[in-house]
Amino acid sequence: MGTSDEEIDRLLGKLTPRARALLLDGATTWRTRAEPALGLRELVMSDGPAGVRGEAWDERDTSVLLPSASALAATWDEPLVESLGGLLAAEARRKGVDVLLAPTLNLHRSPLGGRHFECFSEDPELTGRIGAALVRGVQAHGVAATAKHYVANDSETDRLTVDVRVGERALREVYLAPFEAAVAAGVRLVMAGYNAVDGTTMTASDLLTDPLKGEWGFDGVVVSDWGAVRTTVDTACGGLDLAMPGPDSPWGEALARAVADGVVPEAAVDDKVRRLLRLAAWVGALGEGEASGGGGPSEARGGGGVGAREARGGGGPREARGAGGAPAGDTHPPAPRPAVAPEGRALARRAVAAGSVLLANRGVLPLDPGGLRTVAVIGAHAARTRTQGGGSAGVFPREEVSVLDGIRDALRGRARVVHVPGPRPDGPAPSLDHGACTDPRSGLPGVLLRMLDADGRELYAERRRGGRLLEPRLVPGAHTVEVSARLRPRTAGRWTLGVAGFGRMSLALDGRPLLAGDFPPPTDDPAVVHVNPPAQYAEADLAVGQDTLLVARRELAPGTGRATVVSAAPPAPDVAASLAEAARAAAAADAAIVVVGTTEHGECEGYDRTALTLGPTQDALVRAVAAGNPRTVAVVNSGGPVELPWRDAVGAVLLAWFPGQEGGDGLADVLFGHTEPGGRLPTTWPAVLADAPVTRTRPADGRLHYDEGLHIGHRGWLRHGRAPAYWFGHGLGYTAWAYEELTAPPEVRAGDDLTVRARVRNTGARAGREVVQVYLARPGSAVERPVRWFAGYAAVRARPGETVTATVRVPARALRHWCVQERAWRTEEGRWRVLAGPSAGEVPLVEDLEVRGPGAG
Repeated sequence: MGTSDEEIDRLLGKLTPRARALLLDGATTWRTRAEPALGLRELVMSDGPAGVRGEAWDERDTSVLLPSASALAATWDEPLVESLGGLLAAEARRKGVDVLLAPTLNLHRSPLGGRHFECFSEDPELTGRIGAALVRGVQAHGVAATAKHYVANDSETDRLTVDVRVGERALREVYLAPFEAAVAAGVRLVMAGYNAVDGTTMTASDLLTDPLKGEWGFDGVVVSDWGAVRTTVDTACGGLDLAMPGPDSPWGEALARAVADGVVPEAAVDDKVRRLLRLAAWVGALGEGEASGGGGPSEARGGGGVGAREARGGGGPREARGAGGAPAGDTHPPAPRPAVAPEGRALARRAVAAGSVLLANRGVLPLDPGGLRTVAVIGAHAARTRTQGGGSAGVFPREEVSVLDGIRDALRGRARVVHVPGPRPDGPAPSLDHGACTDPRSGLPGVLLRMLDADGRELYAERRRGGRLLEPRLVPGAHTVEVSARLRPRTAGRWTLGVAGFGRMSLALDGRPLLAGDFPPPTDDPAVVHVNPPAQYAEADLAVGQDTLLVARRELAPGTGRATVVSAAPPAPDVAASLAEAARAAAAADAAIVVVGTTEHGECEGYDRTALTLGPTQDALVRAVAAGNPRTVAVVNSGGPVELPWRDAVGAVLLAWFPGQEGGDGLADVLFGHTEPGGRLPTTWPAVLADAPVTRTRPADGRLHYDEGLHIGHRGWLRHGRAPAYWFGHGLGYTAWAYEELTAPPEVRAGDDLTVRARVRNTGARAGREVVQVYLARPGSAVERPVRWFAGYAAVRARPGETVTATVRVPARALRHWCVQERAWRTEEGRWRVLAGPSAGEVPLVEDLEVRGPGAG
């Protein structure tokens, strides 16, 4: 999996300067360029924080879907996360993927961040540790991981252009720290974000050179986020190594000319190519059939030609640039792949329980299946559980287990399960599902996708499972995407019908026009253009038993992508009647489980949230159910913090996150006591948004000032003296713990790690796991510091009545600070305070220690 520097230099010498430059951008959307003269094949990349999609957005090419990154961080279990990384690597190899674009190491700076589900935590130390575990797990199996998005890319509003202004101490101690941990773990790639930091876009930032490549010694590849490279010379002269996607990036031929003109030094390009070749050697993509002469996408010394296209997994590049400025040419249909092994599903199920956080419990959980005759399961999210967040990280699981399905399976033959959907949650109409429509040509479940030329002639047609079609296959002459479906309404009344995309679009029902117009994209954000375009809606009256033909069309034009999403929603049920029905079902049951959560456009790449509420109807639903039955469990289905104004009215609150494909079964394991809820919050949850210390995610005049400095997350709450709904680190199990004694060395030398021990006792009636957390404080510090900050943790297990000792290693970096004047790390001498407890807000054990010189950390 490696090649010596001497061998890399020998291979480099076979290429002209032009050939070297042309290796440094993509051949397609997801592939790098091949060079047969070196035996270099294309490297295949894929999005993948929660699953490995592969090269195409096609629901027929399924993937394992793990819980969201926020749920993985909530496990506080690095060995488990490492195992999940191994599962992602197996998926990558199954799909012929060399490079996984994960993990995301940006922080939960504000609870409004729209992409929290894809990030781990508010805290740099926890994020670094969980991220490093995922990197180790992925790369142990020969698949390269990518730490992204370097750096301070912590919100979505104006993310392509925002200029983040952050102080040097906060940048070093908070935002860069998780990336430093990933580099220490051996991560093979780092992705430069879209944003700028202190006036310079990240793809041209000096931060790519130092500290990344200099101080930290990163010898891997720095790849751009997709489309983040907008210029040639400044980005090529800096630390960026690979511009994606291709083949139309600002590098390519422009970079080759800049090298020939002497504007970009050959030495800079050579370093980038060396890094790319080292990566290729590591994943096994270099040295296969090395040619002595020409070939490749450019020219080698002594020849030229067309590059080889073989890649692990077989076949040529599945995508090339086509109409609409989006990738084209995907195979049709996708080649069948073996399904995930049963042990992979079992691991994903285990992760659900390990990351679920029991926020509150008034003796209701766990439910005893033997004492239940009827269980009411209430809420739209129960039957249609949101398993993943929105955006480029989306995958298509082979199957998804909803909360309702998991409960039914767990209670089959034991208790009756009654489902009441309740009021419809606020949010956009869902895309057409194969269970609600049929292909008008074959009569089978799904929709009919047709590609038409400019005269309306059919170029190809195929049946697809649903109405969310992000990459309709392009063929020569493609002009219009058409999606048609025969609807069979089960509810009469005024339906909401929609089509999402950009450019010229129309929607017709039984030949009657419903809407038509030109809808230009307001942004070039790829997540919006290619993944989550906004919908245009119309209304129509439909009758039960009367089939209707819905036809949506959108024209393809440069810059508008080709994503086409067709949606349909029945009339919303009467809210008062729905609440009354839910309350009656709850009152008639032995226990009630009400599931509420966010909707697709509430937590999604490309958009920050503007509020944390679940909406008045979902809040009213929980209150109505709780009023009807004191044994009510509220299950929260979200990727990040939401307001829970009813949290004191229910018997228990269980945070499910976006739990992935095995969500329903994993949550049923917790609800009925087969498994203890293992999660602890990786992010502080406010009671109301107004209490949160950091709420600004919208730039002013293009700039977003991180005025809070070091004080994000629990640090900010402590600084302002406010109490949240639930602290960072909070989470209950099915037993209770007493914190008895903390032992710390009386002194430690600056620059050395610190080991502390906390004795805890299981005071409950059941064996359990406790996550013992250690925090630091520096009273009387000469530099600004948080009131206290997270420094380390260890998990312990104990039987009822048993006493155990948690040994927590506090790394030396937790005591150091960045000295801006000296541009160096320093550790203060003097008295420090060590605190231990179950959360950032509850630290009953305290010890002092003395830090002695030297002052350099």
